[in-house]
Amino acid sequence: MAKQTNSSALKAVQKSALQATKLMKVLANQNRLLLLCEIAQGEKCVSDLELSTGITQPTLSQQLTVLRENKIVQTRREGKQIHYTVKSQAALAIMEVLYVQFCKKTP
Repeated sequence: MAKQTNSSALKAVQKSALQATKLMKVLANQNRLLLLCEIAQGEKCVSDLELSTGITQPTLSQQLTVLRENKIVQTRREGKQIHYTVKSQAALAIMEVLYVQFCKKTP
């Protein structure tokens, strides 16, 4: 019985490790990190993201597609504009840690 419980626990940890690895692979891109830094501050449309990050088409579209397909961000359409918000709470938590470690200015 204990062996079966350990096996179940190991499978659960392996599944969690796989999910974490997938998320880290998505985040391991400079452009996607820049986009998430902007989107984490609040809903942004594509034109705002292009201006604030300096990422131009088609790179911007490619990276937003990766984030959307991996359920890191979600979209809302308003006329011709597509607005992005962060959907993944796990990604948002990682972005907060990265901000503290690499972006926050110390007095």
